Amino acid sequence: MMEATRRGRGRPDDGRSGDRLFDRELDHLPPEARWREWMHRVEATIFAASEPVTRETLARIVGKSCSIDLLIDDIREELSGRPYDLVAVAGGWKHLTRPAYADAIRSAFGTAVGGKGRAVDLRQSDVLVLMCIAYFQPITRGELSSIFGKEISRDLIGNLRGSGMIASGPRSPTPGAPYTYVTTKEFLLEFGLDTLRNLPDFEALEDAGLLSKEKLLAGDIIPGFAVGPEPVGVELDE
Repeated sequence: MMEATRRGRGRPDDGRSGDRLFDRELDHLPPEARWREWMHRVEATIFAASEPVTRETLARIVGKSCSIDLLIDDIREELSGRPYDLVAVAGGWKHLTRPAYADAIRSAFGTAVGGKGRAVDLRQSDVLVLMCIAYFQPITRGELSSIFGKEISRDLIGNLRGSGMIASGPRSPTPGAPYTYVTTKEFLLEFGLDTLRNLPDFEALEDAGLLSKEKLLAGDIIPGFAVGPEPVGVELDE
């Protein structure tokens, strides 16, 4: 029994034991030093992450009384003169280079993502279909075809899926129960959106009588839509 006890003292029993050793509160520090250390922890964690870091994740490394929003504001203020910023995107925070330096990065690596991302060419027609999916999701391929007055090909949908911009949604309750399509986290990342609520206000366009799903489905908005060959360069994770 004593031998087992000694072995137990020699190592943590699981990850939770190690976690208890991590001091989130930092009560031994004066307030200013405590706030500075929390800022450093948050910035280091976001810098080390390949994906946007959520509020829930950041809450694990700061004290319970810490306002993460105020902490982020202070970090962003300190980064105001740097070529990168801390951006709210896809439900979390991520370090992103400022648009003014995209040309320099592209000249260095051939893309605007430092050679780490993957570039995808989207045609103008792909972008228009992606826009409609973003606003009207979940939406079927048949509904998209009605909007544009011609069939939206499986190849076009496949290209958008291959780019990671869309995924299959729930089946439609219409006859045949076709699959619907929805945008993804990659879509939010690519267009710098925190959530879909950050899309340009479609309700305002509807209230102004400028755009409506009914008109789109009736083919009244884009009657001359055609699938053009020209690509529109889109670089993921910029």
